[in-house]
Amino acid sequence: MIKLLRKLHWAWCLFCLFLFFVLFWPFYYWFTRHPRYYGILNKFRTIHSFTAAALSGIFIKFDFTEKLDPKQTYIFCANHTSNLDIIIFCILAKGRYHFMGKEELMKNPLLGIFFKTIDIAVSRESKISSFRAFKKAADNLESGMSLIIFPEGKIDDAYPPILHDFKSGPFRLAIEKNIPIVPVSVTNAWKVMWDDGMKYGTRPGIINVKVHQPILTSILAPENDEVLRNEVFNIIKSKL
Repeated sequence: MIKLLRKLHWAWCLFCLFLFFVLFWPFYYWFTRHPRYYGILNKFRTIHSFTAAALSGIFIKFDFTEKLDPKQTYIFCANHTSNLDIIIFCILAKGRYHFMGKEELMKNPLLGIFFKTIDIAVSRESKISSFRAFKKAADNLESGMSLIIFPEGKIDDAYPPILHDFKSGPFRLAIEKNIPIVPVSVTNAWKVMWDDGMKYGTRPGIINVKVHQPILTSILAPENDEVLRNEVFNIIKSKL
């Protein structure tokens, strides 16, 4: 019975997401046409995410170690266990921000329009694709766009999920561009929706998110990227 209810709730979640995607489609189409509209585009992504989640009985509780500066450009790094992580960061991040995610998302019926425009798609198997992706992310950071990245690189098959080693790319980028890194621990999203929800379904609930103190990178040398990576890993893991 519980399994059936979770499947029904998963179907309802998808319906809510698709419903508002269709309603917002004209705005998404227009505001993805040029980078000068990206701030407005993200406001619609925030409304879309919050409303669809709320109608599904899913709410996000943020715990901030310190208040973030809405005018500051950040690199947000978080563990990744659920497709809800995208919704979480559409609510958390402010202003002009973008995601970096796997290349397959370009074919996603909901996210494809974003990963072909504002967001960055990268192939995990291609060094050339990775180089181009981080070059584009660097350019976006210089223009004042915060970056949201999940440095594990994917949602793993383990259930319950465990935190896997981080890729080095975002930490080298943070040092090179002197951008503060914000570690974020998404503690229980997997209990509400693991991965895309297809296997175990979903359920209503409150997702607890710990937003840690930003780590300044201005005093770090490029060769310190591994130290920074390990520090962020341990901070995120401390709240999981």
